[in-house]
Amino acid sequence: MKKSRLVLIIVIAAAIAAFFMFDLGRFFTLEFFKSQQAAIDSYFTANPLQTAAVFFVIYVAVTGLSLPGAALMTLVAGAIFGLLWGTVIVSFASSLGATLAFLASRFLFRDAIQSRFGESLKAINAGVEKDGAFYLFTLRLVPAFPFFVINLVMGLTPIRTWAFYWVSQIGMLAGTVVYVNAGTQIARIESLRGILSPELIISFTLLGVFPLIAKWAVNAIKARKVYAKWQRPPRFERNLVVIGAGSAGLVSAYIAAAVKAKVTLIEKHKMGGDCLNTGCVPSKALIKSARLLSQIRRAPEYGLKAASAEFDFADVMERVQRVVKTVEPHDSVERYTSLGVECIEGEAKITSPWAVEVKTPAGVRTLTTRAIIIAAGARPFVPPIPGIEDVGCLTSDTVWQLRQLPPRLVVLGGGPIGSELTQAFARLGSQVTQVEMLPRIMIREDPEISDLVMGQFRKEGINVLVNHKAKQFKVENGEKILIAEHEGHDVRIPFDQLLCAVGRVANTSGYGLEELGIATTRARTVETNEYLQTLYPNIYACGDVAGPYQFTHTAAHQAWYAAVNALFGRFRKFKADYSVIPWATFTEPEVARVGLNETEAKEKKIPYEVTTYGIDDLDRAIADEEAHGVVKVLTVPGKDRILGVTIAAEHAGDLIIEYIAAMRHGLGLNKILGTIHIYPTLAEANKYAAGMWKKAHAPQSVLNWVARYHAWMRG
Repeated sequence: MKKSRLVLIIVIAAAIAAFFMFDLGRFFTLEFFKSQQAAIDSYFTANPLQTAAVFFVIYVAVTGLSLPGAALMTLVAGAIFGLLWGTVIVSFASSLGATLAFLASRFLFRDAIQSRFGESLKAINAGVEKDGAFYLFTLRLVPAFPFFVINLVMGLTPIRTWAFYWVSQIGMLAGTVVYVNAGTQIARIESLRGILSPELIISFTLLGVFPLIAKWAVNAIKARKVYAKWQRPPRFERNLVVIGAGSAGLVSAYIAAAVKAKVTLIEKHKMGGDCLNTGCVPSKALIKSARLLSQIRRAPEYGLKAASAEFDFADVMERVQRVVKTVEPHDSVERYTSLGVECIEGEAKITSPWAVEVKTPAGVRTLTTRAIIIAAGARPFVPPIPGIEDVGCLTSDTVWQLRQLPPRLVVLGGGPIGSELTQAFARLGSQVTQVEMLPRIMIREDPEISDLVMGQFRKEGINVLVNHKAKQFKVENGEKILIAEHEGHDVRIPFDQLLCAVGRVANTSGYGLEELGIATTRARTVETNEYLQTLYPNIYACGDVAGPYQFTHTAAHQAWYAAVNALFGRFRKFKADYSVIPWATFTEPEVARVGLNETEAKEKKIPYEVTTYGIDDLDRAIADEEAHGVVKVLTVPGKDRILGVTIAAEHAGDLIIEYIAAMRHGLGLNKILGTIHIYPTLAEANKYAAGMWKKAHAPQSVLNWVARYHAWMRG
């Protein structure tokens, strides 16, 4: 603890101790004041400024130290100084004292509280940063909330000191006037309880509710201003129009139909979006084929003398398309039509907050709707590197058109998509060079996890080049060449095909956002609030087009909030919850994660403990010749509450589900340890990781006494 903090704690503790030790509270009673009122009035008449100054200092000290007596002193102010000057003195003294208590709480406790509970308090901190003054004002208006508690608690939040002061000054004024006015008639008051009658408390409570009503009114006025230039239709043909039939759009439309709303789903390309047609489904089909080839090459590890497989790359890619076709009915027009969704193939354009124009082969239609959900997805980003157009560039959208295996493939990007396709094409027989400008691939994972995957890649013959920045593409004598910069030197990398996997960018143009003035963020996604509303409260955005995550499962997760808010928001709106977001990268080893990893915990200065369990010790993994990888769990220091988990292992994406459920429902490692896991399974790794944590936190002093007990029992 810093010396300054220790000194302040000692001073405050000494002052509070003195208050109670010398029974100073007896001077802050109604009986004492009444007995001394004549003397005090006489002194005030002779020394008005000195009396006011002494009173002001004592009031500041009492409120600053959060001592009992402020209410009585407010009455006394009315009795001594009258309504006007009593109100002025108390208003400034109480606000100053409250601010001193606020600053003391912030100085002494905020860092410790935020470092220990920062992740849990993230949503509260964000709310206070945005609307802290509003919340404080509401609390100040209701005397049912102890003001000293408000002072101390607000000191732990990010609200600015000046905002706290002036809001307190204004917010406490009404209560101050009531008490000071009562003090002018102090002779009639028998106890402090008599001041606040039930009627007065109800009045104050209604006054506290007023800002909430005012906020609703302000939002309504803002919305009216936003809609001012648009002509609202007299009636709506639909309850909801959804633009985009990817994961977010499909789930939004499904929910609307399930609650019997009239909903139209518009898709200009293919139902199912990227996930079905160019993303999750085809990539996992390709990875499965590539992995089977890898396992065949490992035949001796399984006790087989030899095994081989003949294949044609074109057949593998046709299988990928067959898998897509098999899954396709799940997302088809026929299925969603049967569910009650009107599906239209065409190009949508929002022409007003309540109208969507659809261009189809049959012509142009205009649909009127009460609400709109934008679920337009994202597309691969191709960086503007000189010469990239000359050499041609595949992306995660177009790579599925290949029917000939590239002899030499350069994969630009070390993220999840780039890493998955790098390993798959290498196993299918391409000579793959993966180029990443950062110090390691899979940069969002902990360094040792990245190293584990990178080591496996290199073991399989993949040329992984980190700290290599692509500068230029050339064609020399018919050969394609990438010029990359590494440690100040140019590196020439010849190749036959280029696959660009450096990220995805949201689709935010071409369907009316610009005309409506709907803003985008610095990340180039549609700007939304916590309810997924855009500038227009009836227009929502979810999925990849809204961010902040670009996963199929988070798109579906957001879609629930967007659909429910769009359809029932006038009764209640729900803030999108991102507290437990998992993801997986389907390389070998698979990498799955939920919550914090160690790198993020260090960056955010969140205290944590790490427990690791090596998969090489797991019976089932040994039997399957997959005894490699790790389960890494971050917990609150000294507690079993899970902050985050990373698993790098066979079927990591399946294994982590147990931790996702635990974090979502507040279960700790003790509950996982106490759960029966089937033997022999890979899932036992979760139990053993919990066991490692339990062993590290065993109560040694108690065990020493237990050992003595057993020795005594042996005689």
